[in-house]
Amino acid sequence: MRVTGLVLEAAGVRAPVGSVCEVHGEAREPVLAEVVGFNGDRAFLMPTGEVHGLTSGARVSPRAVPHAPPLLGRDNQLWRRTEDRGLHLPMGDGLLGRVVDAQGQPMDRKGPLVHVRNEPMARRPINAMDRDPVRNPLDTGVRAINAMLTIGRGQRIGLFAGTGVGKSVLLGMMARYTAADVIVVGLIGERGREVKEFIEDILGDDGLARSVVVAAPADAPPLVRMQGATYATAIAEHFRDEGRHVLLLMDSLTRFAMAQREIALAIGEPPATKGYPPSCFAKLPQLVERSGNGLNGIGSITAIYTVLSEGDDQQDPIADAARGILDGHIVLSRELAESGHFPAIDVERSISRVMTSVAPREQLEAARRVRGLLSRLTKARDLIQLGAYQPGADPELDVAVRLQPQLLALLQQDMHDRAPMEPSRHQLCRLVGA
Repeated sequence: MRVTGLVLEAAGVRAPVGSVCEVHGEAREPVLAEVVGFNGDRAFLMPTGEVHGLTSGARVSPRAVPHAPPLLGRDNQLWRRTEDRGLHLPMGDGLLGRVVDAQGQPMDRKGPLVHVRNEPMARRPINAMDRDPVRNPLDTGVRAINAMLTIGRGQRIGLFAGTGVGKSVLLGMMARYTAADVIVVGLIGERGREVKEFIEDILGDDGLARSVVVAAPADAPPLVRMQGATYATAIAEHFRDEGRHVLLLMDSLTRFAMAQREIALAIGEPPATKGYPPSCFAKLPQLVERSGNGLNGIGSITAIYTVLSEGDDQQDPIADAARGILDGHIVLSRELAESGHFPAIDVERSISRVMTSVAPREQLEAARRVRGLLSRLTKARDLIQLGAYQPGADPELDVAVRLQPQLLALLQQDMHDRAPMEPSRHQLCRLVGA
């Protein structure tokens, strides 16, 4: 075996891509590593643990697939597919209220997991023609989203923002207030401090009771960060297949792509757009397409992915690719956040692609009217601040200026307040009718 940067090179190992191997060192526990590529008779392995202390010539052996004993009254599947021979991690109701890492190990010091069963990470895909369309609205508890950017059950939407504009706070509000049976939170590549604060301060005890948190902090190896996102998605699929409505919150999709970039560059894949190899853009839809509605309307996964726009650049390659594969995008504005406007949702630059299918016609007309008023205010902001605006010159702008306090009251909300769907709709329609 040879260690080159982030990659382990092993000779004489015959294992498929995606399978798990054990690297046996001297006087230490075996290190788990996943096969990520080949070059002739050499296999490229990406470790999921600390490689400190490994020596040249360490022995590498494929890990056997664990077979759970048959249980009465439970569907006992035989893992025959090549994908089924990969990594198996715990899934089940025993994960509710727990915080686990990307390996399925508890991080909350509440003892070992119970009422779980090891299942493969690569689950069977659903035919696109067998999925139910998005037709039912989802109450997120956020007034600006419920009224102006209505989300449907089974939708996949992106939360685009730079650093420090309130992504995590908005995710916490949706985790607490969204009408869902199970909430799966994937914290991928975040700071360790932020993981603890998100769980204790933002999510809270009530939110955690019906949630599963998968944490893969920034100091974890790149394969572990990718595995954390895949594990969170697999948990959501498990609960969806049981007929439950799942809310999947993943923070962030950009860190997932960065982890894939590190792995691809380490094994020699050439960079393409801004240092991102082509495999990064292939992995994104493979992850995102796993969410959505289940078969015949049984269960659903409503997924919200945060996308980090570096330097508030909305044309970032990952942001641009994610915008094309998601069913809408919610943009958070740094300018609004700096002015004390929370949640800092830029309604003019945001859109929900399924809103026309899940919202009544009067709400669509009212939302379109409010968008027009906000656009007039934005364009005339400098004139108003300089005192050059003269009432009566533009009747539409006069209406926007008169309704500006009501518009701000509609779009602003305290993080501890819940705004249900129907009152949000009524407030929107009443505003336009005023």
